[in-house]
Amino acid sequence: RPGKFNCVIYLQVFNATTAELLSHHQVELKQEFPKEGWVEQDPKEILNSVYECVEKTCEKMKELNIDITNIRAIGVTNQRETTVVWDKTTGEPLYNAIVWLDLRTQTTVDHLLKRIPGKNKTFSKFKTGLPLSTYFSAVKLRWLLDNVEEIKKAVEDGRAMFGTIDSWLIWSLTGGKNGGIHCTDVTNASRTMLFNIHSLEWDPELCKFFEIPMEILPNVRSSSEIYGVMESGALTGVPISGCLGDQHAALVGQMCFQDGQAKNTYGTGCFLLCNTGQKSVFSEHGLLTTIAYKMGKDKPAFYALEGSVAIAGAVVRWLRDNLGIANSSLEVEKLAAEVGTSYGCYFVPAFSGLYAPYWEPSARGIICGLTQFTNKNHIAFAALEAVCFQTREILDAMNKDCGIPLSQLQVDGGMTTNKILMQLQSDILCIPVVKPSMAETTALGAAMAAGAAEGVEVWSLNPRDLTAVTWERFEPQINPEESEYRYGRWKKAVMKSMGWEASESSNGDSSIFSSLPFSVFIMSSMLMLIGAKYLSG
Repeated sequence: RPGKFNCVIYLQVFNATTAELLSHHQVELKQEFPKEGWVEQDPKEILNSVYECVEKTCEKMKELNIDITNIRAIGVTNQRETTVVWDKTTGEPLYNAIVWLDLRTQTTVDHLLKRIPGKNKTFSKFKTGLPLSTYFSAVKLRWLLDNVEEIKKAVEDGRAMFGTIDSWLIWSLTGGKNGGIHCTDVTNASRTMLFNIHSLEWDPELCKFFEIPMEILPNVRSSSEIYGVMESGALTGVPISGCLGDQHAALVGQMCFQDGQAKNTYGTGCFLLCNTGQKSVFSEHGLLTTIAYKMGKDKPAFYALEGSVAIAGAVVRWLRDNLGIANSSLEVEKLAAEVGTSYGCYFVPAFSGLYAPYWEPSARGIICGLTQFTNKNHIAFAALEAVCFQTREILDAMNKDCGIPLSQLQVDGGMTTNKILMQLQSDILCIPVVKPSMAETTALGAAMAAGAAEGVEVWSLNPRDLTAVTWERFEPQINPEESEYRYGRWKKAVMKSMGWEASESSNGDSSIFSSLPFSVFIMSSMLMLIGAKYLSG
């Protein structure tokens, strides 16, 4: 159903020596569902919310007797594939931002596939690491060029600029139409399907395939360097020197700098990234190859394998807001804890198809194994199990691709406060799950990148200098045979979820996605850090 639901802009301030969170502020903004399967956000509202966060946080810091002139750098982290086009002469967006989970482009994907020999979705795999999917920015941009007359005219006139949310924010904050810096970093660029992850440049052949004019693309920079300075507000003159897509920022915040280290972030979706070092590893089991980070202009790019799950925390909110079986996410946890089992009930939350490792847009959500004994407690438990089973599928694929099974899984994100979920995850993976004391490591990663940039250099990324982090550890409490049995039943349910929708839709509205009120998804984060040596006392 068309409607509007709340999202959040976060701003957090860190001490660069201790990584202590000193202050924070958040502002709610609207997420719009104008048609079934469509998800949009207002770029101007996002930008104004960032300015509000900056001002409010600076006020809070003054109340704490912290001099805001000690703020040394700003980092940006954002949803990666969300797409914006704006007019560089007026500074105004030419259309709402199309959000990463939006499905209106399925017809665009189908038409593009017809131009590829054998309709091979992985035709660009060895350049981009990505399959052709509604998920990535190039397809969203192609839809905008095909369907929004104002954007077509702006491109013809040489007025259009394209970017993901990081590009829009950095351009606006560094001056906008009065000399703003049009750039992105390698992690965000690597999620567009237009970027060659080996040459670290926009790929002319892919731009030609998607019919994207290269002059509207941002300059690609490293994840840690000074891009420009704030041109207005309380932080005028402070450099913006860190930029990472949200999942890459979490990898940095979890300090996964070694080959083979991995983290899983539990938010609206679920994203497991494994650092593969300076070597790009191409999956044979449905995972994506992406750039993990590049921490400086002259530093090498590091790569990662990624498994993406569309629906994780969103399934809990669906139980709350659509079925009404609980009044809060905490109550869902309590319902699950009361029974401690799904009683043979399995939930596949394929509300917008299945992402990794299947990449199956025809799938839809199902709940199966119901009996007269099944009640809301069992369904709540099955929903939490579904998040864990999806992670297990990705981890199995990652272990096959990497050849060395993970001995433990590092986790972060809002859902990790759910102890039932974390214990279930350990039971289903049959390995320990470890959670840092700071669950939201995405903000920390962007702050680290900003503070480590050349010309700022208040945050050391040397592992010996990194602040010790305290962890909570969850050990498996069931035997492997039971875990395998439950996982096998889940896989059977997944097979039954496929083929519910035709892959091509005449109007592109092939989703029940608009019924999902994603009420607390981080749209973008502005992060500030303080050089501790500059703090009085």
